[in-house]
Amino acid sequence: MEKLVKKAKKGDAEAFIALMEQNRQSMIRIAFAYLGNEEDVADAMQETILSAFEKLDTLRRAEYFTTWLIRILINQCIAMRRHRSRTVPMNEAEEASQFYDFSTDLEFNDLLKTLPEDSRLIFQMYYGEQFSIGEIAQLLHMKENTVKSKIHRGREQLRSQMGVGKENCHGKQSVD
Repeated sequence: MEKLVKKAKKGDAEAFIALMEQNRQSMIRIAFAYLGNEEDVADAMQETILSAFEKLDTLRRAEYFTTWLIRILINQCIAMRRHRSRTVPMNEAEEASQFYDFSTDLEFNDLLKTLPEDSRLIFQMYYGEQFSIGEIAQLLHMKENTVKSKIHRGREQLRSQMGVGKENCHGKQSVD
């Protein structure tokens, strides 16, 4: 990916498009966890891609491209939520199947819907996109302990809903 970033920074449009394609599904899932509906996700994606293209020269280190791109996306999602100042019921998420094929992640998305809104994005980033706790904390401007607590509380909530013991509910490293 670093080679593509370097090419894109030199003005190679095909390299930039390839980078966007590599990160597309992660961006969609994160934006959807944040915004909850197809139309807003499409808008956020479009604005994020435009902003990333315009600001690519501000990226200092090519290896941080994905983190940099996701931060732009999150900032865009925050701005959209503030601007529209409305909340979207999560049942609208079910209508988004034309935009993103959730069939492979259906159980995961159903579980996400049961979590408090502030935990959904963290769970999507940690379990769905495999971001580290440190990366999530940096991207969301939170302390690492806050991220760990939200993961722990969310996991406990899912355990109680599913009637699953602690040993069967860890999809990733323990943060307990």
